[in-house]
Amino acid sequence: MRGRLVRFAAVGVVNTATYLGLYLLLRLVLGYLLAHVVAFVLAMVGSYFLNCRFTFRTRPRLRTFLLFPLSNVTNFVVTSAGLYLLVNVFAVDERIAPLIAASVAIPVTFLVAQYILTERRTRPRWAEHATEVRS
Repeated sequence: MRGRLVRFAAVGVVNTATYLGLYLLLRLVLGYLLAHVVAFVLAMVGSYFLNCRFTFRTRPRLRTFLLFPLSNVTNFVVTSAGLYLLVNVFAVDERIAPLIAASVAIPVTFLVAQYILTERRTRPRWAEHATEVRS
């Protein structure tokens, strides 16, 4: 699982760079907000295929493609809530808080993406062992 998490983070770095590059290019011909939306959607599509192939080594499917944006929603919710709590409750500097919130969001987003993209739902080893013992 650690290897998957590292690959997931690497795909995240590629996804961020892809988004930024697309945004900057599209900004030359579109307004900034439309450039953001188009770049975000295109980067998310790329992220889906990279995560299927590289992170989780699974075949792309329409169902998982349609569900994959839930991992981005999860990331947004966790980082937003974390940012709010860090700044307003724990008095963390606003310039540092997003980095901390993002570091918490990565494993949570990973678990959601893993659940969506893998056909066999990953169970803890102890649960597999318990099933074998009962058989």
